[in-house]
Amino acid sequence: MASYIERRKFLATLGGTAAAWPLASRAQQRNRLRLIGVLMAPDSPDYVPFFVETLGKLGWIEGRNVHIEYRTPKTDPESLRPAAADLIALRPDVIFAPGISLVVARTQTQTLPIVFTQTTAPVERGFVASLARPGGNVTGFTNFESSIGGKWLGLLKEVAPNLARSATMFNPDGAPHAPFLQRYIEAASQSFGIATIAAPVRTDGDVETIATSLARDGDGALVVIPDPFTIAHRQAIIRAVASHRVLTIYSYGLFARDGGLMAYSANIPDQYRGAAEYVDRILKGAKPGDLPVQAPVKYDFVINLKTAKALGLEIPDRLLALADEVIE
Repeated sequence: MASYIERRKFLATLGGTAAAWPLASRAQQRNRLRLIGVLMAPDSPDYVPFFVETLGKLGWIEGRNVHIEYRTPKTDPESLRPAAADLIALRPDVIFAPGISLVVARTQTQTLPIVFTQTTAPVERGFVASLARPGGNVTGFTNFESSIGGKWLGLLKEVAPNLARSATMFNPDGAPHAPFLQRYIEAASQSFGIATIAAPVRTDGDVETIATSLARDGDGALVVIPDPFTIAHRQAIIRAVASHRVLTIYSYGLFARDGGLMAYSANIPDQYRGAAEYVDRILKGAKPGDLPVQAPVKYDFVINLKTAKALGLEIPDRLLALADEVIE
């Protein structure tokens, strides 16, 4: 039988070890790599460097105190589902899900924090309870407000005062936000005296058909909204509207930089920087439901003057002065 002194030594050793466990656990928790998941739709423009750069400025360095796990399928939007499931299985501390990837991520987890960008009508679509108090596991940055429809039509009308018709081009399989943007455009159309219709497309042939129809009477214009199809097929869209001389405005600056006439949209790099700031706050203990959804603060207006000249269009000096970027 162990002596009294031996038992006291054993209990003292056990007690000291037990007391050290919480301290070791806390130190391990502080020093572990935090995990950020990034879920991107196929053919998404690469704005992620703005997100990563901002994280670095906030002290989150890859390999030192954080690891970023990316899932970016290279095929159709449906491939986002298994990619999201794979990412969520890793149990990241927070998920960054821009655009359509939010739709998929939100259906697969109601608990892991999600920060979004490039998302339209998050309240109406059920992602958050309200803009001021999201209330669940999702928050982020919207890319369009209801006034955007009037802005697009107003810019088109300034270039072509006789404009009477417009169509809104999108792919219905990859643009669940399209009905809301079309609603914004329709709400503004009466004040501009413009009849507007939705113009869903699934193939380059559909794009050609719509461009031909708008050009037939010479008084039609096109609004192209962002989705995986229109982004991936932007060169086909730009060629079709150019060949039929259809006045077109785009909702991403990259369309105008690739040869489209003009674009007006939220500044996407600014949104990615904001998303990084929200991720930082969540990693430091904030709850996504307490972080208000934010509307765009900065917008980009890009005019491709070279394209305008090729189309025989005269861009008003007022618009050139307003543009953030004029491509000569």
